[in-house]
Amino acid sequence: MQHSFVPLETVGGLHRGPLCPYVEPYVALVAQQGYKPNGVLAQVRLIAALNCLLVRTRRDARDVEPELTARFLRRRLRGREACGGEWATLRRLTALLRQSGVTARKQSACPHRPNTRVVDTFCEYLRKERGLSLHTVTAYARWADRFLSWRFAAGRVCVRRLTGRDLTAFIQHRASQASQAELCHLVAALRALGRFLHYSGRVARDLSTAIPAVARWSLADVPVYLPAETVERVLARCGRSTPCGRRNYAILLLLARLGLRGGEVLRLELEDIDWEAGRIAIRSGKNGQAARLPLPADAGAAITEYLRRDRPRCASRRVFLRVNAPHAGLSASPVISMVVGKALDRAGVSAVRKGAHVFRHSLATTMLGRGTSLLEIGQILRHRSPKSTAIYAKVELETLRTIALPWPGGAA
Repeated sequence: MQHSFVPLETVGGLHRGPLCPYVEPYVALVAQQGYKPNGVLAQVRLIAALNCLLVRTRRDARDVEPELTARFLRRRLRGREACGGEWATLRRLTALLRQSGVTARKQSACPHRPNTRVVDTFCEYLRKERGLSLHTVTAYARWADRFLSWRFAAGRVCVRRLTGRDLTAFIQHRASQASQAELCHLVAALRALGRFLHYSGRVARDLSTAIPAVARWSLADVPVYLPAETVERVLARCGRSTPCGRRNYAILLLLARLGLRGGEVLRLELEDIDWEAGRIAIRSGKNGQAARLPLPADAGAAITEYLRRDRPRCASRRVFLRVNAPHAGLSASPVISMVVGKALDRAGVSAVRKGAHVFRHSLATTMLGRGTSLLEIGQILRHRSPKSTAIYAKVELETLRTIALPWPGGAA
């Protein structure tokens, strides 16, 4: 067995066995994802050990399922803690066998959970009937799974026994552990679950009507922001001597100059940047539409430097990729929040919140202080409702004076 990328002939146990035909496709896959030869060789050795187990126990490739690989890895480790790469190798191999049609398609991430079938059907309803985004579907499904696990514990799930009191009791149970925003998300998820159960005929009554609303007054919060000079200090102290630092600097500039959301940075693709016109297309996960904004000169220069010097060559069209293999787009919005948090710590800035939105709030507040109207700020931030922009007037006293109503009867 020969391969130009890694010497497979040096790995014992690969000359025969059910996994032999799939080693070459696996090596080609991980090579495309950016793994170095030594890392690939370590992964192949792990697959060879699994192949020997299959030969010894007279199994074939169809038996390579998560349960088998988990038992194999626990016995192989013998008490020592596994590194993430070992688990990732077996998950990647299992996915490859599934895509090749060797093993059955994965029906559920947790087949042993009694409420899995209900949650999976709920997810399908949210995607097809409600047309919700993948992020929202995942969040709603997580809450539905927690509720069903809490209500039925380890017993058989019987949704026909659910009542509105069960939903309300779970909200009260979570109230002492969750923030106000988290409770609002929980209420929305359980209302969607209640409507789904009634819509699908699983319960006779719409349980969503029994769920109380969480008290949340409009414009009650004050946005957390940083002064303009603090934002510039954070940008100036962002380390740009490494590929990761140059990538993070470009991300921070997009957040600070355009007020992008974390998810909008993640979804940015190479085709979204019009270099000739100096514009960038921002795709929102809320409505799927793209808004075109001018690309600031410093942000464009930072992105150009990252693309030319540091961005790995791979099939992904995302602008910002993982530094280490596998080379793919950044996974989720919390990754952007981690980039922001590390930049603030590096600059010695103490903030109540260290997520991506702190730059968004800072941009809006700075623009308001320079005389920009709320309407223009809403257009830059791509707000669908004027109420979303009106909250920034609370941090600008001069703007509040211009919209204040006279006191009845005049001043004393």
